[in-house]
Amino acid sequence: MMNMNMQKMMKQVQKMQADMARIQEELGNKTVEATAGGGVVRVVVNGHLQVNEIHIDPSAVDPDDVEMLEDLVLAAVNEGIRLAQEMSAEEMGKVTGGMNIPGLPKGMF
Repeated sequence: MMNMNMQKMMKQVQKMQADMARIQEELGNKTVEATAGGGVVRVVVNGHLQVNEIHIDPSAVDPDDVEMLEDLVLAAVNEGIRLAQEMSAEEMGKVTGGMNIPGLPKGMF
């Protein structure tokens, strides 16, 4: 027979799991925005680390310097993913309280 402390702990774990699943689902609807080149390239990334939008100001399009535009897009996407990871870790941290939970990516919390 489980003692009361063990039952209480199991209920807390179940609640935490449910909260984490809910937040993970909600992260798909939360987005961050990142820019590069002074705003000529802008990306929107959701909490599932999916790039939802890429906007490129026409002034950034130079047929003689495609490499620079590629670099700006790459920089904006990488910054957007970094910001989305931070947002995700912050949201999950609200549930986990900074606990190290096996099976979750290291550095996420």
